[in-house]
Amino acid sequence: MMQTTYSRGVYYWLLAGCVLIFTMVVIGGITRLTQSGLSMTDWRPVTGMLPPMSDTAWQVEFSKYKQSPEFQKLNYHFELEDFKSIFWWEYIHRLLGRLIGMVFFFPFVAFAFMGQLKNGLLKRCLLILALGGAQGLLGWYMVKSGLVDKPYVSHYRLAAHLMLALLTMVVTFWTALQVRFHDYKKSLVLSNQLKAYALVGGFIGLIVLQLVYGAFVAGLKAGHVYNTFPKMGDVWIAESVTAMSPWIKNFFEGLAGVQFIHRWLGMALLVIAMVLAGYAFRTDQLRNQQKYGIYAMLAFVLVQVTLGIFTLIYNVPVSLGVIHQAMAVFVLLSAVYALFSLRSPVQVREKIVQAERVSTLKV
Repeated sequence: MMQTTYSRGVYYWLLAGCVLIFTMVVIGGITRLTQSGLSMTDWRPVTGMLPPMSDTAWQVEFSKYKQSPEFQKLNYHFELEDFKSIFWWEYIHRLLGRLIGMVFFFPFVAFAFMGQLKNGLLKRCLLILALGGAQGLLGWYMVKSGLVDKPYVSHYRLAAHLMLALLTMVVTFWTALQVRFHDYKKSLVLSNQLKAYALVGGFIGLIVLQLVYGAFVAGLKAGHVYNTFPKMGDVWIAESVTAMSPWIKNFFEGLAGVQFIHRWLGMALLVIAMVLAGYAFRTDQLRNQQKYGIYAMLAFVLVQVTLGIFTLIYNVPVSLGVIHQAMAVFVLLSAVYALFSLRSPVQVREKIVQAERVSTLKV
């Protein structure tokens, strides 16, 4: 049952936030793939909104970069124009972060003042703002890991940064769906849909694990080894998958081990998505909207797996790498939508109960 009265302004505001966060994730992917993330060596949330406006200002920024491990160990051949080419991507990434903050904060104040954030929605929006602020702090914490001794960002911090961005997007998206489709905090899972809800929930958990390993692959540049599929070279499991000691370290810090987990988690997701779609097709316990959500989830996973294979085979070109990361967001959101669709407003349960009573009386 669709909610007939809702705040269109709040709904579209939240959707706009999702679009901006998605754009931020894409720009972040470009920044990483072009190795631009360490070009800005300080963090000025307010005074750093404007780029260098003169040759002198550019020289100042370049001189700061020259003191960084990345310049001294990797890019010591860079001239000013080379520096500018990587500076702009990181600058755009940070500027977009500030824009997202303003897009969330100022309408939030306006909607709160107009009394449109009711029934717990105010607390949820405050949570979104807090997550956004934490994301900015975590982004700088991540960059700092590459400004000390080694010119590389910690893949653990990179994973945390990505996952916090996706968590913020999921909370925003779920809240937008609640605003649009039924009363906030008044939804439940019907008993005949509980199995599908549990299966999709578990599937989302596996997606989260795969996203973490995707960040590990990106941070370690593990996509540049064993660029064959389905085998790793001529074998199914390369010797280097378990070459590190202790053994468990291979699957957190080893290039081959991390890539091995990522590639086969992707295949596992595809198989499970196919099973879920088959279940949705056969059962009569789900509404069409719920089935379509699960079918969309399978479609996005299929596209994502295909993209992942081509990205690996072609040695992670920037274009395919960015598209692959962007599609991961659609996989996650499609699963979140499928999970949301399996919840129903309280009014739906009441109507079902009434219908069952009428049927019993007739009998």
